[in-house]
Amino acid sequence: MTAKKNILTSEGLKKLEDELDDLIVVRRKEVAQKIKEAREQGDLSENAEYDAAKDEQRDIEARIEEIEKILKNAEIVDEDEVDLDTINIGCQVKILDLEFDEELTYKIVGSTEANSLKGKISNESPVGKALIGKKVGDLVSVETQVGVVQYKVLDIQRSI
Repeated sequence: MTAKKNILTSEGLKKLEDELDDLIVVRRKEVAQKIKEAREQGDLSENAEYDAAKDEQRDIEARIEEIEKILKNAEIVDEDEVDLDTINIGCQVKILDLEFDEELTYKIVGSTEANSLKGKISNESPVGKALIGKKVGDLVSVETQVGVVQYKVLDIQRSI
């Protein structure tokens, strides 16, 4: 079975590479120093600083492994080559919520980068999935937990 492709924008790729670099170059050294200092305090069986540092080390190593796995299976979307006639990953889309008459702007990204608080929705989310392939003027119905929500596509742009 092949691993799932992780679709990333160039911004998302850079962010992950920067995080990985920080974890390997900075955070690993910091936690190694904490472990060293805790060891110097003597008895490790009742040393809370040592236990906390080892937990932190485990979390850092797990995140490094996770990022490396994401990057290994990454597929990068070149936002400069995104077709602006239809919605796709890498687009910024403006839609109108027909029920609340509210304009919403989202960037469509791969699931690895999704962050609804920053206006980044996954191509695998219900709204993202429904929007993919649509054009300006199209009506989109999305099945949600609260029922069917309708949107109208107002604009498709290159993400900024």
